[in-house]
Amino acid sequence: MAALLAMVVAATVAPTATAAPKAAGKYVAIGDSYAVAPGTRTYDNPDDPCRRGPLTYPRLWAAQHPSVGFVEASCSGATTADVASTQIPQLTADTTLVTVQVGGNDVGFVDVLTNCILTIDDADCIAGVELAKQAAQGALSPALAQTYGAVRAAAPSAKVVVVGYPRLYKIGGNCGILGLSDAERAAMNSAADVLNDIMASRASEAGFTFLDPRPSFDQHALCSGGSEWVTSLEWDKINESYHPNVAGHRDGYLASLNAITG
Repeated sequence: MAALLAMVVAATVAPTATAAPKAAGKYVAIGDSYAVAPGTRTYDNPDDPCRRGPLTYPRLWAAQHPSVGFVEASCSGATTADVASTQIPQLTADTTLVTVQVGGNDVGFVDVLTNCILTIDDADCIAGVELAKQAAQGALSPALAQTYGAVRAAAPSAKVVVVGYPRLYKIGGNCGILGLSDAERAAMNSAADVLNDIMASRASEAGFTFLDPRPSFDQHALCSGGSEWVTSLEWDKINESYHPNVAGHRDGYLASLNAITG
């Protein structure tokens, strides 16, 4: 009887293991350099070609929702083909939120910007922009449809937010006569509009939500005279140029994403 009583007492007072709290969902960020850190100047590892950092809208959203698991698949330079091969495989059936921001690299938008910066001929810049717009309409549109279909197949229950690109310039703003002409700036803005319109259409067809950054970013575009949310041309840091800065990620993209996700 004494031995039995001892066993009962031991079982009563023995500590029990506490199960780890289950994550309240899973967020996977998919995308290119606009979804990682170029423009913020703050990197986890400046030598990492993906150029990820802590001040981007996906990281900030994840920090605000610590109970949600987070996977950062985005990588600088990514195209829709890269997303299909290396990023979408990181989605799982239990994913509850996905952001997708990709498309600019498919149409060579970085090369278009570089050409406009280096050329002294407005017509040459504008011609390059028009070629990029044609590529967006001809090749990018079906590529995005395929990408969004693959995202839905890999994460069938997730809320998917397709994230667009801002216009870069306020036309007739306070940049003066130095740098790009207003004709070149308007052409570059028109390329952003074409990209966004295609992304919004393909997102709607897939049943996804489109986050249009233009309404909020337009007030903070280059040459706007206020606080700018994108980085301007920096000759010593070309790869930082024309990307959302810290305020762009925090006050632009994050605020818009929060308005969608709650």
